Amino acid sequence: MKLATLRTATSTVAVRVDETAAVEIDGYTDVGALLANSDWRTIATSASGTRHTLDAIAPQDWAPVVPNPSKVVCVGLNYANHIREMGRELPEFPTLFAKYPEALIGANDEIALPAHAADHVDWEGELAIVLGAPARRVSGDEASAAIAGYAVLNDVTMRDYQYRSPEWFQGKTFENTTPFGPYLVTADEFTLGGELRTSVDNEVVQSTPTDDLVFDPKALVSYISQIFTLKPGDVIASGTPGGVGHARKPARYLAPGNVLSTSIEGLGVQRNAVVTEQ
Repeated sequence: MKLATLRTATSTVAVRVDETAAVEIDGYTDVGALLANSDWRTIATSASGTRHTLDAIAPQDWAPVVPNPSKVVCVGLNYANHIREMGRELPEFPTLFAKYPEALIGANDEIALPAHAADHVDWEGELAIVLGAPARRVSGDEASAAIAGYAVLNDVTMRDYQYRSPEWFQGKTFENTTPFGPYLVTADEFTLGGELRTSVDNEVVQSTPTDDLVFDPKALVSYISQIFTLKPGDVIASGTPGGVGHARKPARYLAPGNVLSTSIEGLGVQRNAVVTEQ
C-alpha cells in the first residue's frame, strides 16, 4: 500500500495512492496523523473518500510524506561505498545527527538556496524509514514491526556550514531544502536491494543498491530506540551512497538552475528545481 499527503486549497489530507487515483482518508490531515492511530493500516485500506485522479494531481500538490514529524534522525556514513570515498573506516556504531521538520519539502517542490549558503550545496539521495508504532528499546522483530514503510529523501547539505565545526548539524537542516516523498510504501511491499539513483540535470551522479547499507533499517530502529523513544511518523534518513559532489575531484555542487532528481526502485521519483531563495 502507498500512502501520501496531498495539499488541498485549504489544508492537507492523507491519501491512499492506488493505481489510478489518490483516495482521501477522511479525518486525517496527513500521513503522520494517520500513523498516530494504531489501527492506521485498516483505516487506510478501507478508506473511500474523495478520489483524485493521479493524472490530475499537480506535481506541487504532493506534500512531504510526513510534513511535521516529531523527529527526523539522520544517519551518516552508512553505505560502504560512500564511507570508502570519504576515506573512512567502517563504523562500529551508527553516526547520528538531527534535522528539523522545517527543512522538509515535497517531492516536486523547489530547493531554495539562501544567498549566504549557496556555494557548496551537495546532494545526498537516501532511503527514508518511517515509523508506524512507538519503539523504545526494541530489537529484532519488534524493531521491524515498528516500521510503517519507506520513502525517498534527499539530505541536501550545505558543506561549508557542515564543516565549520566537528558537528554536522548546522549544514544539514537549512529550511526548505530536503525533498521527502512522493509517497510512503508500506514495509510489506518493499524489499531492500533496488537501485537508489540521484541525477543532476539528467546526469546520474549516484547509483547504488539499497542493500549496501552497513546498518539496515531494523538495526537502525533498534539502535536509536535505545537512546530515545521513536514515535509514529518519525523519520530516519538512513544515509547516502557514494557519488556525492563534495568527494569528487574537483568537487561539484548544486547551483540555481539545476534540477535534482532522486529515485529508489519501488518508491517513486523526486524532481526538484534548485532556485535562489527569495
